[in-house]
Amino acid sequence: MSEYIIKNGTVFNRQKRYATDVHIKDGIITRVGAHLSSATAKEIDAEGKWVLPGVIDDQVHFREPGLTHKANIYTEAKAAVAGGVTSFMEMPNTNPQAVTQEILEEKYVTASKTSLANYSFFMGTTNHNYEEILKTNPKTVCGIKIFMGSSTGDMLVDDDHILSKIFANAPTIIALHCEDEATIKANTQAYIDKFGEDIPFSAHPDIRSRKACYLSSSKAAQLANKYGTRIHILHISTADEIALFTPGDDFKTKNVTSEVCVHHLSFNASQYDEKGSLIKCNPAIKSANDQEALWEALRAGKFDVIATDHAPHTWDEKQQKYLKAPSGLPLVQHSLQLMLEHAKEGRISVEDAINRMCHKPAELFEIDRRGFIEEGNWADVVVVNPNESYTVQKENILYKCGWSPLEGKTFSHTIDQTFVSGNLIFNHGEFDESHKGQRLLFNR
Repeated sequence: MSEYIIKNGTVFNRQKRYATDVHIKDGIITRVGAHLSSATAKEIDAEGKWVLPGVIDDQVHFREPGLTHKANIYTEAKAAVAGGVTSFMEMPNTNPQAVTQEILEEKYVTASKTSLANYSFFMGTTNHNYEEILKTNPKTVCGIKIFMGSSTGDMLVDDDHILSKIFANAPTIIALHCEDEATIKANTQAYIDKFGEDIPFSAHPDIRSRKACYLSSSKAAQLANKYGTRIHILHISTADEIALFTPGDDFKTKNVTSEVCVHHLSFNASQYDEKGSLIKCNPAIKSANDQEALWEALRAGKFDVIATDHAPHTWDEKQQKYLKAPSGLPLVQHSLQLMLEHAKEGRISVEDAINRMCHKPAELFEIDRRGFIEEGNWADVVVVNPNESYTVQKENILYKCGWSPLEGKTFSHTIDQTFVSGNLIFNHGEFDESHKGQRLLFNR
């Protein structure tokens, strides 16, 4: 395997930044220290640049198998790596749904052949696959996914008896999409009665409402506390839900953890008139007050992880009227740049953004030797130029769907290089596709 020394960079690790060199050999970070040298290593001069751990995105939808007209593991993992995301955890609402161990393992086989990033896949749940759920191996699978609100794909689990059984006996962490289905259905019908097929996109946060989110999230938290289950509530979007979470990093004893997504931090309901379906997602992007509450909660340590919920659809699909336009935004290529931009604007420190995007996902999911720039860890490393701007344009969007809600936005930072498991996969816009990412393993 290749050998590199990243020289003269500013390393960010464990809430600190310091000038040092990083030596990478046989996929591993072997030394971190000043004035490193090796006769056999290729040197990369990172003077004036930042050296970060690779981002670990705990919630993406890469659409393979069965929905590959929207995306596939190869295209979306490539986009991820270009954005400094070196590991992803992908959701089960594909076609067929990953609700048996056999189908789940087929996704791992596909990723081993095509993914430029490291990968893991959630085991899906339905009202009818309880026995398959129990077979999930916590050392080789990131977790179990429950949709307590319907979204893309028909995977709603609404049988309270089954929910209780899963919470009581889950072999590993449960990740949850929380929205109350009855509330959403009633709200949808009310808007159909008023507007027919011409519902404005600005109605989305009223249809998939704050109440719908809180009813479901609070129910999940109650079940977790009742059964002592480790749950991770995804994409929190409302001020109301924040009270369900407490700061603290002891993930061995903390039953309920939470995630906030970059789009809920970056957009609010005032932008539906401009962007329409391009920011339609589930849970909905909500009010400016909710957005600010999410930022305050993030700074207070209430949210453990920052992720994307990357969920691409084709441009034509997104051009339909409200009831038919699917929910979801493609975001994984630009999430790190977006959060670094927020840091530059003073909303969060760079160190805390890295903590929530790199360190905490590794700790929360107990990922083996990733998420930190430390000796003995796998070399998932990103070199960022904080002094070179980058504008999101059609020509540099790598998603298969070919569009982004961030198109036209200029960032102050550019991703120069991305190492995945010690291989320099992305280098100033060029890719080395001779290497692939690795399956994530978990110390559970």
